[in-house]
Amino acid sequence: MLTIQHILLAPLFATAAVAICPGFNYGIGNVQRLGNGINRWTVYDDSCNVVDGLLTNENPCTEGMFGCSPPPIIFNRYTNTFTGLIYACSTDPASGVCGGDIISVCCRNDGN
Repeated sequence: MLTIQHILLAPLFATAAVAICPGFNYGIGNVQRLGNGINRWTVYDDSCNVVDGLLTNENPCTEGMFGCSPPPIIFNRYTNTFTGLIYACSTDPASGVCGGDIISVCCRNDGN
């Protein structure tokens, strides 16, 4: 059974001169289905640099990195695996795209 694996994919998905999620710290891309039940979610900074991610065959809402809203389900919380800081997440019409990865939610930490 595959368990949580945090991934850094640095330049793999980064694109030049791109900005996502204005006014936010991070954006979380849509699920990437890798096959055999394994899924990946990538966390980008506002310049589309990969900064964190989750690779799992389990429910991402119960793995600890992301919190989830009631239906319709979105990630409403992101916990940075390197610093432990918690960010509130929400959809945003200006979220954007990193490479081919559409940003599903934008996240920010307002110091709370």
